[in-house]
Amino acid sequence: MKLLFDLHTHTVASGHAYSTLKENAEAAKERGLIALGTSDHASAMPGGPAPVFFTTYRAIPETLLGIRIFTGVEADILNFDGELDLPADILERMDYVIASLHPPCIQAGTPEENTRAVVRAMANPCVTILGHPDDDRYPLLYEPVVEAAARFHVALEVNSSSLAPRSARRNAEANMRKYLSLCALHRVPVIVNSDAHMYTEVGDFARAEQLLAACAFPEELVLNTQEEGLQCVIRDSDRQQMFRKGRP
Repeated sequence: MKLLFDLHTHTVASGHAYSTLKENAEAAKERGLIALGTSDHASAMPGGPAPVFFTTYRAIPETLLGIRIFTGVEADILNFDGELDLPADILERMDYVIASLHPPCIQAGTPEENTRAVVRAMANPCVTILGHPDDDRYPLLYEPVVEAAARFHVALEVNSSSLAPRSARRNAEANMRKYLSLCALHRVPVIVNSDAHMYTEVGDFARAEQLLAACAFPEELVLNTQEEGLQCVIRDSDRQQMFRKGRP
């Protein structure tokens, strides 16, 4: 399985990552990627940049070192109503938006409450990816999550970082197996990302690829395996049409 792009990466702007955008682009080129997304946290994350950071993305060239650059954000879910930590007028400027649950930004609730948070976040038309829905610190009910992903044309993430031995996320592999099974059953696409916080991690999908192979997950439902898969998660494209291609 050849994966062509990595849309969940962080730079020093996130406050807890260690590489620059140029270093990440260099790593993407070395890995043979065709596209790289930069998706720093927003201001609810301690150390994260102020909203103005995301209004000056126009300074970033569309292509860097031969790699197509997409500018996004990993927006933090703030409450069980799915509110995000950037206003709509800024979210609408992003090429893509990842919505995620993080301990510094929201206290975990019951599985029903956590599920309501992510489903309502996915209902936001700016959101195109649900980040790492694999963490038992935020237990989820996966049937309604997968159903919402299909309804709102949001890609569930297979986060390679979650599978790392030193990951703080709990029970990630078992949880990924649960929602991958449902995604395969209902023909709902997923996206593989590194969640790189250091340039050495950009495009490193080895753990995620091993899990997908072990689950016999259909390759055609992995968005990164084809260039047109970008159209499912980039906001100015015909996402609905592209997202439905994998479904009956």
